[in-house]
Amino acid sequence: MTREQWNMLESVVSRTNTDLPVGLIVDSPWMPGYCGVNNIDFYARPEVWFDAYCKIKNDFPEVIYIPDWWCEYGMATESSGFGCKLDFYEDNLPAVHHILGGIEDTAAISALQVPDPRKNGLMPLLLNLQRYMQPRIQERGEDIYIVSTRGPLTIASHLMELTELLVGIKEDGDSVHKILKCTTALCKNWLEAQLENVKNAKGILVLDDITGFLNDEDYREFAHPYLKDIFDTFAGTMHLFHNDTDNDVCVPYLEDLGVDIFNFTHKKNIGDIRRKAGKSVALLGNVPPMSMAKETPETVSEQTKAVIADYMAANGGDFRGLIVSAGGGMPMGATYGNARALIDTVANFGK
Repeated sequence: MTREQWNMLESVVSRTNTDLPVGLIVDSPWMPGYCGVNNIDFYARPEVWFDAYCKIKNDFPEVIYIPDWWCEYGMATESSGFGCKLDFYEDNLPAVHHILGGIEDTAAISALQVPDPRKNGLMPLLLNLQRYMQPRIQERGEDIYIVSTRGPLTIASHLMELTELLVGIKEDGDSVHKILKCTTALCKNWLEAQLENVKNAKGILVLDDITGFLNDEDYREFAHPYLKDIFDTFAGTMHLFHNDTDNDVCVPYLEDLGVDIFNFTHKKNIGDIRRKAGKSVALLGNVPPMSMAKETPETVSEQTKAVIADYMAANGGDFRGLIVSAGGGMPMGATYGNARALIDTVANFGK
């Protein structure tokens, strides 16, 4: 990300931007296939990873990538610190095997230890990749401005089957709280290690879709306090939050969390989210992501126009506070032509 792109994010948050930007969450579900490499090479060969980022930036220089130069192994990063077995594939994301048999596995739950991201699992390898590549990134006139973590409930769902976790919320809240205290501590430690690693970073991204599996009462007990603890710990940074499940339970609480930018599902109308989210929260969304892979450029363009129109209708005719994006991350199979249709439609906005 260039300094100018970071400044644009700040201006969107402060509602002082004069242009409408495009921002996309991109990582290993999309990039290896788009760039013509396999997933293992993307994860294991730094030059392949670096060249892939250079390619998408050359193809779409107008885009603000979020978090950008993302050092990640899909969903395997944080869970690997707890000792989860991982399977890697050339053409897909890593698979994570649970280490907790269920909510009744009380001995294993009690034995959970907070991983040290500087020495446990795959996280030290990613810290090394950040350090190794940052000078190369800076030579391009860019830097790593945002660091990221999967959220506490999402990590918990990799330690235990999601169904068991949700049953535990109803039947054994104490055990779930034990798990979430460990996963929340890892989130904070992992973000802290990255911020120490790349000292110019100014923002944090937390991704937690499992919050969207909860009702309001359960969200307030099992999600909100832990998410707020994470964001409050990094009070001096920009806060970005991703939850693209078909449930807006977290939306009324975004301001209390201190979220600056929220990415959400295309299944929710952006105007409705604008009205519910609070005036201080900027929105990152929400063109249907699979349209980027399966529809025509003309359809993507019309969907993009509709997103902008719905947002402005709910925002007093003003486009500020919006970053046009997919309603989630860029999916496998997203094409050049469809991405270009979204970007060009936004570029032509207001002309």
